[in-house]
Amino acid sequence: MPRLTTRASVPARSAPPGPGGATTRWLVRRLLLGVLVLLLVSVLLFLVTQALPGDVARIILGKDATAEQVAALRGQLGLDRSLVAQYWQWLSGVLSGNMGTSLESGEPVADVIGPRAFNSFALGVTSLALILPLAVVVGVVSAHRRDSALDKAFVAVSSLFTALPAFVVGMLLIAFFATSVLDVLPGVSDIPPGDLPWWYPAELVLPVTTLTLMGVMYLGRLVRASFIDAMNSEYVQTAVLKGLSGRRVLFRHALPNAVAASLPAAGLVAAVTITGVVVVEHVYSYPGLGSAVVGAVNSHDLPVLQASILILATAYYLFNLLADVLAALGGAR
Repeated sequence: MPRLTTRASVPARSAPPGPGGATTRWLVRRLLLGVLVLLLVSVLLFLVTQALPGDVARIILGKDATAEQVAALRGQLGLDRSLVAQYWQWLSGVLSGNMGTSLESGEPVADVIGPRAFNSFALGVTSLALILPLAVVVGVVSAHRRDSALDKAFVAVSSLFTALPAFVVGMLLIAFFATSVLDVLPGVSDIPPGDLPWWYPAELVLPVTTLTLMGVMYLGRLVRASFIDAMNSEYVQTAVLKGLSGRRVLFRHALPNAVAASLPAAGLVAAVTITGVVVVEHVYSYPGLGSAVVGAVNSHDLPVLQASILILATAYYLFNLLADVLAALGGAR
C-alpha cells in the first residue's frame, strides 16, 4: 500500500466557494481536469511500458525464431508502426471497450483481467467495510481517553504502522500466522479461477487484515484528532455548560462533527486501499489485478499490463474525487 503521511489533523482538501451552482461548476471542472489527468496517465503508461527491455515478438516466439519470423510477428502486432500510431490504436480500443489481446495467452484482455479486477474489488471493498467503522471506534475511544495508557499505546502503534510498508506488515503476518509460530492461516491465497473470493474466507483473512490494519491505523489517528478538536470546540463547551449529559454531548454534538471532518480522509484511504492491493496481492499471491501486473511485467504482456494499471489509476482518481466532494460538502455545512 502506498504510504500515507500522518498529520495531527485531517488533511485539508480544496473546496468550491459557495453552494449550489458554484459547487456544480466546480465539480464539472474537476471532472474535466480528471479526464485530462487520466489522458496524461495513459500517455505516460504507454511510453513507460513500451520502454520495458526486451522485444515482445522475440519473447513470444522464443530465442530460436528467425529474424523473418520476428519481423512478421512485429508487423502482425503493429509493433513496426510509430509510437503515436500504436498509442492511438491502443487508446481508441480502450475507449471503445476493446483492451486488446493478451500476448501471453491469446485471449482478450478483458477476459484475462475481468475476474482479477473483481477479485481486487472484493478484497478492497471487504477491507473498507472493516476500516471505516473500526477507525471511528478506535479513534473515538482513544480521544475519549486522551493521554491514558490506551491512548498512548494507540498513538505509538499507529505511528509504527504508518512507517512500515504494506509488504513488511504482510510478511510479519505470514511469519506469525502461517508458519510454525501458529500455522492457523494459509500464507498463500490460492483461489481457483472463476471462483468467488468469499468462498475461501481463510484465504482472505491475511490480505484483508493487512489492508485493514494499515487503513485503521491511519484513519483512526485522524478521527482521534478530529474528535479532540470537536470536544474542545465552543459549541461542545457550550453544550457542557448547559448541563447536557456526557452521552448526549458525545453522540449528538462531538461525534457527528468529528466523523464529518474525517470523511475526506476516508475517501483518500479508500483510494489508497484500492490501489494498495497491488502490493498485498503480490505478497499473498492473491489472484487480482496486482498479481496480474507482476505477471504481465515478467512475461512482457503489454496489453494486460497497460489495462491493469489504467484501471487502478482510474479507481485511484475516482476515490480522490470522492474525497474532494466530501470535503466540499463538509465545507458548505
